Amino acid sequence: MAGSSDFDLYRTSEEHDMLRDSVRSLAEAKIAPFATEVDEEGRFPQEALDALIAADLHAVHVPEEYGGAGADALATVIVIEEVARVCGSSSLIPAVNKLGSLPVILSGSEELKAKYLGPLAKGDAMFSYALSEPEAGSDAAGMKTRAVRDGDFYVLNGVKRWITNAGVSEYYTVMAVTDPEKRSKGISAFVVEKSDEGVSFGAPEKKLGIKGSPTREVYLDNVRIPADRMIGAEGTGFATAMKTLDHTRVTIAAQAIGIAQGALDYAKGYVHERKQFGKAIAEFQGVQFMLADMAMKLEAARQLTYAAAAKSERTSGGAKDEDLTFFGAAAKCFASDVAMEVTIDAIQLLGGYGYTRDYPVERMMRDAKITQIYEGTNQVQRIVMARNLPK
Repeated sequence: MAGSSDFDLYRTSEEHDMLRDSVRSLAEAKIAPFATEVDEEGRFPQEALDALIAADLHAVHVPEEYGGAGADALATVIVIEEVARVCGSSSLIPAVNKLGSLPVILSGSEELKAKYLGPLAKGDAMFSYALSEPEAGSDAAGMKTRAVRDGDFYVLNGVKRWITNAGVSEYYTVMAVTDPEKRSKGISAFVVEKSDEGVSFGAPEKKLGIKGSPTREVYLDNVRIPADRMIGAEGTGFATAMKTLDHTRVTIAAQAIGIAQGALDYAKGYVHERKQFGKAIAEFQGVQFMLADMAMKLEAARQLTYAAAAKSERTSGGAKDEDLTFFGAAAKCFASDVAMEVTIDAIQLLGGYGYTRDYPVERMMRDAKITQIYEGTNQVQRIVMARNLPK
């Protein structure tokens, strides 16, 4: 049988390839020049936010009917991947905007969608996700934050921890207990605004990596919000939170492969320039084998992530791709493990230089580590996979 160039399985579309080219150009021109400074100073990457908003790439997942670009899940992955290739912190702008707002998209009323997705699409506001607490990390259903009904309002009290972009985002999807007797079925989801009375933030965490993305506690002290800010029906918040993570773990996989690609690209260039024993170290077989393994693992992670993104897109249309839970967990787990391996090997290839802050690979290694931890540790991902093995 003759081969055909029209056989498009396992190949991204021309539109996706064009998107990658445009995001890569923007990232290299407008985001990469500030990546080191953002990391060193631990400051929010405002230049990246401005550039992404100007190019309408800050929240590409928002549907067109709410003023968004209406990008599919794979396009969103490509945006995050290409930004992460130059700056892990900056890639959390499109990633967390999706994480924070997806509960509204999946379960919110039309009024809620119109009210909150419009400003997000325009770049007037960012969206964060508030699930974890000091005593409720992997056991998210053990949360203590309470939401008590008071007429046409709910009053929220509690502390949320590890909230990405807290203090910068205007909107927060907050999970809170509405019925303590029902454990996960007694948890509801709400939109809380930064300007709501009683909302405050802790000091930024002093972190190993992604230092440009502020991580803070969010304090809710008698925060009184209208009842119509509940996302979905009472008691459905935990189910919405888990459905959200099925989709957004794919975006963390995208961040991981972007960081790994940046490290591999830098190491590749370095070994061709660095000379020892009279020739470029790229000519040594030991170095070639390292590069081959790095590229092989990275490409496997990318293919798994893109397959997961396709399942995410098919599921978001109302149909349910029953393998999404497995594939989302698998992509996140595998890609983040690969990112850690690739960035460590990139440092090894640069030798002593790789261990210094004069070169970007040590930053990439520090940024890669969190991808094994957040949106569910990789140990939790393996539990999720084991419970949802493909048929």
